[in-house]
Amino acid sequence: MTEAAAQPGSVMSDAEWDECAVVGRVARAHGIAGQVIVNPETDFVEDRFRVGSELLARRGGRVERMRVTAMRVHLGRPIIGLDAVGTTNDAEAMAGVEFRVRVGDLETLPDGMFYRHDLVGCRVETTGGTEVGVVAKVDGELGQSRLVVTAPFGEVLVPLARAICVGIDIAARRIVVDPPEGLLDLNRRP
Repeated sequence: MTEAAAQPGSVMSDAEWDECAVVGRVARAHGIAGQVIVNPETDFVEDRFRVGSELLARRGGRVERMRVTAMRVHLGRPIIGLDAVGTTNDAEAMAGVEFRVRVGDLETLPDGMFYRHDLVGCRVETTGGTEVGVVAKVDGELGQSRLVVTAPFGEVLVPLARAICVGIDIAARRIVVDPPEGLLDLNRRP
């Protein structure tokens, strides 16, 4: 079996799974009806996890489709029911499972907005041309997001704000930043 082949019972191959966008991870089970609390990886929580939405999840080495059957938001996190999860034990077994969607199923964003997965892997440099590093992930919620940049000297946090991220070119995989004095040093983490 090749690395790209689908596992028996899986709806897609590993290579297809890797091309999907992460939208959340199960934090833990909730209640006695088989629901789970999700740590969202999307700025569109209510839309992405609405009742009837289809999510992909990899469990036991295979990718499954799951449909959202119930949803409410509590403290910014969705609490959802899934057609494939019926009991508390099933929900507890979901802890840590990642939810993804096919990139082609994502809505087109307005100019100046980007999906997190589009920013991951972009190289970051200053307006003066100094290389900062590469975006490893994007943390935070809409309006409060920050780039987590892997730099030669460690990890750097850069607020994802128009005043700082002055140029984002997804096609060129490049983000140009104009950080305030000391920002790159202030946010260095070993």
